[in-house]
Amino acid sequence: MKLEFLGAAHEVTGSCHYLEFADKHVLVDCGMEQGPDLYVNQEIPVNASTIDYVFVTHAHIDHSGLLPMLYNHGFRGQIFTTTATHQLCEIMLKDSAHIQMFEAEWKNRKAKRAGKPEVVPLYDMNDAVGVLGHFVSCDYHSVINVCEGLKVRFVDAGHLLGSSSIEMWISENTGEGVEERKIVFSGDIGPGNRPLIKDPEYLTSADYVVMESTYGDRTHETPPDYAVELARVIRDTFTRGGNLVIPAFSVGRTQEMLYFIRRIKTENLLPEFQNFEVYVDSPLAVEATTIFGKNVQDCFDDTALALVQQGINPIGFPGLRMAITSDESKMINFNDKPKVILSASGMCEAGRIRHHLKHNLWRKDSTILFVGYQVPGTLGNMLLNGAKEVKLFGETIEVQAKIENLPGISGHADVNQLTKWVSMFDPKPKRVFIVHGEDKVTEQFAAHIHEELGLEAYAPFSGDAFDLLTGACVAQGSREAVEKKSTRAVNNIFARLVAAGERLMTVIRKCEGMPNRELGKFADQINELCNKWER
Repeated sequence: MKLEFLGAAHEVTGSCHYLEFADKHVLVDCGMEQGPDLYVNQEIPVNASTIDYVFVTHAHIDHSGLLPMLYNHGFRGQIFTTTATHQLCEIMLKDSAHIQMFEAEWKNRKAKRAGKPEVVPLYDMNDAVGVLGHFVSCDYHSVINVCEGLKVRFVDAGHLLGSSSIEMWISENTGEGVEERKIVFSGDIGPGNRPLIKDPEYLTSADYVVMESTYGDRTHETPPDYAVELARVIRDTFTRGGNLVIPAFSVGRTQEMLYFIRRIKTENLLPEFQNFEVYVDSPLAVEATTIFGKNVQDCFDDTALALVQQGINPIGFPGLRMAITSDESKMINFNDKPKVILSASGMCEAGRIRHHLKHNLWRKDSTILFVGYQVPGTLGNMLLNGAKEVKLFGETIEVQAKIENLPGISGHADVNQLTKWVSMFDPKPKRVFIVHGEDKVTEQFAAHIHEELGLEAYAPFSGDAFDLLTGACVAQGSREAVEKKSTRAVNNIFARLVAAGERLMTVIRKCEGMPNRELGKFADQINELCNKWER
């Protein structure tokens, strides 16, 4: 009975944990890294085709985004998650596949002209569609007997529509009798009092807890009235004659912003700009908004539910425009009227938001408003930290727009809320594993809950593994950072050689399962090349 940490260990994104018991191989989350990679992530220790089950805490790409790649590598097991998460993954994984394919095509056009090697997308649309056929929808609070020796239950984590913490009961025959351990995976824990969705639920029993720590080193400010604050930013921007551009996750944050804008209009908080237009420029956000409407009873909080019962759409209002096609997206920037533009991605790393930044960052009259966490190294984080110029589509853009951050808006609990969540376990768990936080934050939060609550807490690195029967660490991952700072200038030609080597490893991994004769021939060719260049 072993638990191994693969992703989001001393890092914020790329959540993935591996469980092995009896003859079963299980993953909890299979997420994509967003932003720079600080540590080399341990790969899944078994072939993807041997994974029996995956359990997904919620639909955000840093928790679900590598599921199509898992399918591409041979996975054909079952993926359990809540009904709303299943519905959101239906659109988000297809959207992610589209982005992978589009970006690979765009890079390959440039690579061909520069004589560089071809870029292969992580996965394509066939992989996304294929893996979606393996999802199993689950209701909150139902105990599901997955197989002999494994039961699970999903409870609301209050982070996103359909988000969950997962209770998992594992048992196996050790030869001296059947041993059972209960593990709780927190998923991403919401702060409570968010619009539309319910507050996170507390759990009280577990042998082991794996919990997030995104804001494990800070407290949120006392929340302002977000509708009033947003109205202030809109007024300031429109008075200058510019556009308000809001990079926002298509799922969750976009719908929250629509909720606040509906309040601005219905409560007449901007009488001087009553009929302003709001553009949601994201096909994914449009589809996600529809899914919110399908999950009112199971996922909406009492306030939002009361509005629905009165016949009021909590996220709809006059002046709301949905841009779905690329032509509709382009036309937004030909409209000279001051307007609000909500577009993805929330960290400005991909998607249509980059086009709107290109059209608005250089304008002194426009405002870029951030309303969510920005992973270090992402374009959003750079802008928030005062970047004077950025590159978009190969063009250097001078940053002259006003950069603002709406304080307090977060989908993650702060250090006090996280501490309260883990304090509810009674008796105390044998150990709490701290993941999904910045490098030093995981260590700080582990030390914090040890001092405050007397909990045995540990922040694992990728590759660390624990025997859940004894609690002992049975394997230790690498502590070496991916990049080391150097005073030497980067040698672009050498970087190209390294990229070629990484591509070769990608090709090698894809050869698994080929006939031995072909594998041997390939190995001989590689060795001949090494003999030629070895110094």
